[in-house]
Amino acid sequence: MAYVFRHSKRALNSLTCPSRYIHTSPAAAQKVAMSRLEPDQHIDYDRIAQRVDVVKNRLSRPLTLSEKILYGHIDDPKNQEIVRGESYLRLRPDRVAMQDATAQMALLQFISSGLPRVAVPSTVHCDHLIEAQIGGEKDLARAKIILENYAFPGALIIGTDSHTPNGGGLGGLCIGVGGADAVDVMADIPWELKCPKVIGVNLTGKMSGWTSPKDVILKVAGILTVKGGTGAIVEYYGPGVDSISCTGMGTICNMGAEIGATTSVFPYNYRMQDYLNATNRKDIADCANQYKNLLSADKGAKYDQVININLDTLEPSVNGPFTPDLYHPISSLRQTAIDNDWPLDIKVGLIGSCTNSSYEDMGRSASIAKQALAKGVKSKAAFTITPGSEQIRATIERDGQAAALREIGGVVLANACGPCIGQWDRKDVKKGEKNTIVTSYNRNFTGRNDANPATHAFVTSPELVTAMAIAGDLGFNPEVDELTAADGSKFKLESPFGDELPASGFDPGQNTFQAPPADGSGVSVKAKGKCTTDHISAAGQWLKYRGHLDNIANNLLIGAVNAENGEINNVRNQLTNEFGTSKNTPWVVIGDENYGEGSSREHAALEPRHLGGRAIIVKSFARIHETNLKKQGMLPLTFANPADYDKIQPSDRISLLGLNDLAPGKPLTCEIKHADGKKETIQLNHTFNEGQITWFRAGSALNRMAELRK
Repeated sequence: MAYVFRHSKRALNSLTCPSRYIHTSPAAAQKVAMSRLEPDQHIDYDRIAQRVDVVKNRLSRPLTLSEKILYGHIDDPKNQEIVRGESYLRLRPDRVAMQDATAQMALLQFISSGLPRVAVPSTVHCDHLIEAQIGGEKDLARAKIILENYAFPGALIIGTDSHTPNGGGLGGLCIGVGGADAVDVMADIPWELKCPKVIGVNLTGKMSGWTSPKDVILKVAGILTVKGGTGAIVEYYGPGVDSISCTGMGTICNMGAEIGATTSVFPYNYRMQDYLNATNRKDIADCANQYKNLLSADKGAKYDQVININLDTLEPSVNGPFTPDLYHPISSLRQTAIDNDWPLDIKVGLIGSCTNSSYEDMGRSASIAKQALAKGVKSKAAFTITPGSEQIRATIERDGQAAALREIGGVVLANACGPCIGQWDRKDVKKGEKNTIVTSYNRNFTGRNDANPATHAFVTSPELVTAMAIAGDLGFNPEVDELTAADGSKFKLESPFGDELPASGFDPGQNTFQAPPADGSGVSVKAKGKCTTDHISAAGQWLKYRGHLDNIANNLLIGAVNAENGEINNVRNQLTNEFGTSKNTPWVVIGDENYGEGSSREHAALEPRHLGGRAIIVKSFARIHETNLKKQGMLPLTFANPADYDKIQPSDRISLLGLNDLAPGKPLTCEIKHADGKKETIQLNHTFNEGQITWFRAGSALNRMAELRK
């Protein structure tokens, strides 16, 4: 289900394609579940090109595609300081997209601004709050959903979901943010982003056989790790790009969030044109075709880092467990699993969700299922399928892929996030029972899918999940291993195949779009190791409290590992010396590397602020979470010397000195008072700029907004 909030006409009049207006009638908007531009919105590539020319003349160098899109949306291109990795860009995004679990807090903040309308098209997509239990039809009896794709080539879109970057598969810069950033854009305030570095991934060769687009990003994750893309856009280019479908590019961009990337993007090509045509957006493709030079990197553009991947030799792979960057080529996974005592018996295989849920993905998986059925074989593991949208669900029902997946024992769930974010009412294992699952999702953090810390979750392509679920074996390599048919004979699975686009076009399925009313005036610790937003503020069962900060704050850091005792959800009350909860007294979190990795979940910043937290002091931050903390008036600080992390114990008292003189680039002094009374000082760094310091002094960015409107 998608809700659209009424936007100002003024904001849209600057988005025009010079050669034609791109209109989409309300009837057409309801016809296709995969949405496109608003009826009165159009694309101004000339305006983008003019801004790009201004910046290019100033910088006197070729630009990457990422830079063209970013700089083409700068609020003041003549005067904006532009230094990769240093400057803060003030940008004017084209659209805001929100998912239901994060939208409530964003909308509450927008409502408190007192503005009657949003400045740009802003939508809410209901997909996170459906619990996977029985199957799509029965699960959806409790709610209906739709996933909408608003990307277009050259777009700058922000979304309160770390999966927003899948729009890079259509040549747009689609960036995951926190709710407070979304409020800025909806309130017509330029959106601030630290000018990203650009990591280039040069693709050569051609994809074939069992190798899939998922294997590209699994390889990149193995190279860069979960923080290697922080502060950078990952830009794909090279002759290998054309061998990847548009939805395949979306898969690669989607999972870029798992390496900390600001976002990921591909250059506009004929695969995107075909996808736009197939989803009733031919006018957009026609317009983009006139600006291909604008929608690709300049010759000679320089990247901060280049990764070379030959698709001819890229091997199918599986990453995990417990982290999405632990890379294993399928040929070596069995021995690695044995060496590490990972359970080889696969309990559940799960495909789909927003990461790998296209028509092509489902077709390739169904081709594997049909081969097994022809030999009288069904899935040994439990098997679930999550279509990525109502359009995909309806189309694979019509064309038979869903039936084939059901026939091998699969259950088609609602087209929602479901198990991907812990919305899974799992019954087959007890909590604490060691087991293995394989998924085509993005994330496999501890307890992410089923709240069981003993579940070993591995991520791979949908077709490999399907094959491994049929075999029931984590070590199964379909390129060389055989299966046993019902008659006892041995057979090998042939390479999967799926049509990129449906020959009969997409079936829009059930229309659940809800347009806005014409008149909206009546609408009213110390953490050890990996500490993701899942650890800070768990999803799953807690999402029902998403609009009640007191209740949802009860999940704060319950998934984090306490460095004092190595346990989860067991923290000493420093006032009573007992393990349990503490009173509302000022406190800080001491954290490890890449703190806040994972989703855009704003509650992970709201909750510590609500419960009296003052600062988060870590070795390094994930980008979105650091910004969220700043927006909520918290102090995100990093150790000048990462080894100082080891100096602080849970019983210590922390004093932050020099806050009255807080200034950009000026470190703070931290005084540590140990339990024995001894004191020592260390230096802490921050990334606040002048504007962000005003948020801190006002108590939050929202408070500062209110001050400015008085």
